[in-house]
Amino acid sequence: MTEETPRAPRTSRAARPAWAVSRVLRDRNAGLYLGGVVVSGFGSSAMWLVAGIWVKDLTGSDGLAALCVFALWAPTLIGPALGALADRTRRRPLLVWTNLGLAALLLPLLAVDSPGTLWVLFAVLLGYGAAGVVHDAAEAALVATAVDKQLLGDFNGLRMTANEGMKLIAPLAGAGLYAAYGGARVALLDAVTFVLAAGLYTLLRVHEPPRPAEGADGWRARTAEGARYLWGHAVLRPLVLAGGTTMLFAGVSGAMVYAVAEGLGHSPAYVGLLYVAQGTGSVAIGLAAGPLLRRWGESRFARYGIALTAVAVTVRALPYDAVALASAVAVGVGLPCVLIATLTAVQRETPDALLGRTAATANTLLFAPNAVGLAVGAGLVELLPYQALLVALGVARLVTVLPGCGRPRGSPRP
Repeated sequence: MTEETPRAPRTSRAARPAWAVSRVLRDRNAGLYLGGVVVSGFGSSAMWLVAGIWVKDLTGSDGLAALCVFALWAPTLIGPALGALADRTRRRPLLVWTNLGLAALLLPLLAVDSPGTLWVLFAVLLGYGAAGVVHDAAEAALVATAVDKQLLGDFNGLRMTANEGMKLIAPLAGAGLYAAYGGARVALLDAVTFVLAAGLYTLLRVHEPPRPAEGADGWRARTAEGARYLWGHAVLRPLVLAGGTTMLFAGVSGAMVYAVAEGLGHSPAYVGLLYVAQGTGSVAIGLAAGPLLRRWGESRFARYGIALTAVAVTVRALPYDAVALASAVAVGVGLPCVLIATLTAVQRETPDALLGRTAATANTLLFAPNAVGLAVGAGLVELLPYQALLVALGVARLVTVLPGCGRPRGSPRP
């Protein structure tokens, strides 16, 4: 049997993503989850963009505007501790109350109207980020029980599509609303979307037995259990390490995007076009992720994605607009592969009692390196030509990932 021989009834390649979409949406819980992701994702994407613009308008400071992103991501560093909450209580009520809490948290932003009240905005953003970590851990854990195991890959891919699709639409809507009415109205819109998402989550049909009583160990020991489980698991450890390394390199190369625009002779606004191209690629791979995961399995799916990202980063050094745009699309396709594969594997391989902590720990190990990479890349691009850096980054990733892209000899198909 050759690599191209299908293992299931023949369907056209073009039909497979649509089949995956319909397969997920026929599942009531999966459809409700995706509805919540779309609704809350629209408000969040609009708010994340507007927060930086709001600070810039009030202060004129680029540094303070950049701190908005830091405030949102900083709670990820304590993700394992926050994720432990998802293992100590029932997940559906936790999702509902977290969304309602986020809606209430945004209301103080209605009072932000001067530089002296910016502390309110930053405090809200920190709370927003922390609640987001708890929300993601609870969602990952509940999805693993509420959605058919065979649909997890499709669901996680479509969740990526929904998130990236909102990132293409919502920032424009948020910027327009901000220009017309100010930041307070955008915050109010975001609050409404969280209330709507909470309503969708209340409709989920899932049986959750009472959480088992915690042992005598302290919270530190309980929090560390997720990290110990990840490190000791033969499948999850390499996926998380590969994902964290990939996101580190993605941060380094992402810091060079403005240098790429300048090298092509464009203004910084050109970066927006590159981001749209990357988002389009992410939407596409989210639709195809389920069928590809079933064909290749999580490990090979992740490795192929990393290899594609490495090639795309390498060719981005070429001074051609068409190459830059194609590279952005390829990065958008390749980069989510390792994230979708890792989350799906964590949901399938982790016992329910540990799933909240393990998912939050995995998210920390995946996304914290991205922030580090951005800082490192910002320093390197000031010292070295960006073309040489991009080639070095791409080649380094290819050298490390390509030897493992083939199926091990004698191993069965997934």
